[in-house]
Amino acid sequence: MLPLFYAENISQDELMLNEENSKHVAQVLRMDNGEKIQLTDGKGTMADAIITDNHKKKCAVHLTGRTFEPEREKKVTIAISLLKNAARFEWFLEKATELGIAEVVPLLCERTEKQHFRFDRMNGILISAMLQSHQSWKPTLQEPVKYRAFIEKAAFDNKLIAHCEKTFKTHLKEIATQNSNLVLIGPEGDFTPGEIEMARDFIPVSLGVTRLRTETAGVAAAVFLCS
Repeated sequence: MLPLFYAENISQDELMLNEENSKHVAQVLRMDNGEKIQLTDGKGTMADAIITDNHKKKCAVHLTGRTFEPEREKKVTIAISLLKNAARFEWFLEKATELGIAEVVPLLCERTEKQHFRFDRMNGILISAMLQSHQSWKPTLQEPVKYRAFIEKAAFDNKLIAHCEKTFKTHLKEIATQNSNLVLIGPEGDFTPGEIEMARDFIPVSLGVTRLRTETAGVAAAVFLCS
């Protein structure tokens, strides 16, 4: 399998990689002129390319062909509370991307402890996970949004909420996926009773018999809905 790199625009036949990718090609992989790599724009297009100048800062490549992979018919969006521990949220982003989700919506809930969000860093994690899992679609990452504002406008075929209240719930693995699927994952300490009441048009779902951390719940939801 050829090394895969991300580039926002791969419509031209001649392309210069950014400094980070150039360094990886020339100094980390020690690739020479004439060797082949692949590029993706994260929007379904995959391109084959040949290195024409393996400069460590301005690596030039010639694109020899492109293929397009349509998005999955069944799209999965996970709207999940931000976490005080950013590393745990980043772990969720990485694993959920590898599993094939389509969109991540960071939620600001009543019990959300941390509200600072480094968009560029988080988006970079999605790109790295997309490349590592050799996919051509990068999940869409939204800016953080307040819980009420989001659920009032959420329009999906399947609208699900995972919470810890002792009410009747359907296990997520038993939910038939639709064309567009949304699951809400709350913060540490769960959604408040008021937030659960706001989501009365959402289907309550269970992720298993144990109580999961927020990031673990997000990954479990991705496993059930993306498989």
